[in-house]
Amino acid sequence: MTTINLKDFFYWYKQDVFIEVTEEVAAELEEDKRYEPTHWRRMKRNKANYSLDAEDGIENAACEFEPSPEECMALMEQYRRLCCALNQLPEAQGRRIEAVYLLGMTTQEVAVADGVSERAVQIAIERGLENMKKFF
Repeated sequence: MTTINLKDFFYWYKQDVFIEVTEEVAAELEEDKRYEPTHWRRMKRNKANYSLDAEDGIENAACEFEPSPEECMALMEQYRRLCCALNQLPEAQGRRIEAVYLLGMTTQEVAVADGVSERAVQIAIERGLENMKKFF
């Protein structure tokens, strides 16, 4: 067994904390400690630190998200259930929820369009969401 100081290996230890570990664990920790600065030096030497503002297409490649087929199926099923729940609502509630959550309108804009008070729109949305929760 080898005694190591966790402060030497982990930055979040502010005080000395000594523990006994096996030789294999101590050797692995030492190797990792040597690898970190080597890795950063190799990255800098090979100019492998990319900027997302370089406009060379890396930003788009990093931001693209390609869901797996299982995730696509789960999203489609969730979307189908959401549409069914929305269709089960009374017309006013469904229209107001659709306007606020899907079209991005404010409750004030919906109230002006429907010719009702803003509080009436808020109550309809709250009741509609409760009804949708019951559907799920």
